[in-house]
Amino acid sequence: MQSKTFKIIMVIVAIIVGLIFIVPILWMLATSFKTDQEAFTAGIKWLPEVFTLENYQYTLAGNTDTPVLKWMGNSLFVGFVGTLIVLFVDTLAAYGLARLDVPFKKTLISIFIGSMTIPWVITFLPLYMEFSALGLLDTYAVLILPYSANAFGVFLLYQYFHGFPKELEEAAFLDGANKWQVFVKVVLPSARPVIWTLAIFTFMGIYNDFLWPLVTTNSPEMRTITTGIAIMQQGSFVSSPGRLMALTSIATIPAVLLFIMGQRSFIKGVNQTGIK
Repeated sequence: MQSKTFKIIMVIVAIIVGLIFIVPILWMLATSFKTDQEAFTAGIKWLPEVFTLENYQYTLAGNTDTPVLKWMGNSLFVGFVGTLIVLFVDTLAAYGLARLDVPFKKTLISIFIGSMTIPWVITFLPLYMEFSALGLLDTYAVLILPYSANAFGVFLLYQYFHGFPKELEEAAFLDGANKWQVFVKVVLPSARPVIWTLAIFTFMGIYNDFLWPLVTTNSPEMRTITTGIAIMQQGSFVSSPGRLMALTSIATIPAVLLFIMGQRSFIKGVNQTGIK
């Protein structure tokens, strides 16, 4: 009886939490199809009285003040390239720490774990000064390189590689495979769910980042979608909530599609690595 009551309570809590997250999204979508006059009307109206696509048409028209497709392209490019670099670097680093005879291995692992406790904002100014000295501000390099590796990814993959059955690797060695072949053909295929998990976390982090792109880019053509939304919120869209919500709705599409595509692998990867 207690177990059944507990399950009912957990379901109710899950529904409440789900509503907290989904209600703002539904309101954003509803507002994006409203006229500005209706959007400013007091009260809560979920369905538009006058359904219009003008907000999306204007936003996607490629106006000089809202190059949305360019902003979206920048965000997708930076997120995609940054994620590939992270996956390449972190998988090699994690496997090396888990399986190879690396000098000062325990010390390196402690450094990786300890670095995750350092707030990113502490490294913000030194990073900015370094890229400024190299003349890389307002370029794709400044938007990609700061994300090129992260301790969380190394630690996440290290947990999986450390628990990977050594017998499978030894069998591959007996068949004549070298360390690189074992890593690529035996270990990595089994780690796809964990890699998908890291890819989703990484892409979402890069795609949704706001402060770093805002500070390190100046020209409109180098803006990302997050900085573009913030600029339009204070600019020409300040009196047009419908267009602003249309722009925000468009910006959420890549992240939602990525999560839908990797949902099963994401859940499986979370279970395998023990993330809570």
